[in-house]
Amino acid sequence: MAKNEIPLDDLLLEKIARALDRLEYGSIHIVVHDSQVVQIERTEKYRLPAEKPGTKIPQARTGK
Repeated sequence: MAKNEIPLDDLLLEKIARALDRLEYGSIHIVVHDSQVVQIERTEKYRLPAEKPGTKIPQARTGK
């Protein structure tokens, strides 16, 4: 272990693992202040299937 390295506790590692659980597309942002993890942010993105070429998107009907 490095001179100023602080070991991560099991609870923190569990929280990071839970943030990663079932994440297909996205990111995990870990915020550190004074060598301590103070926040874990999870941003998840959902990828939708691409439209096939030539497929028209139905237009909204107007009440006229």
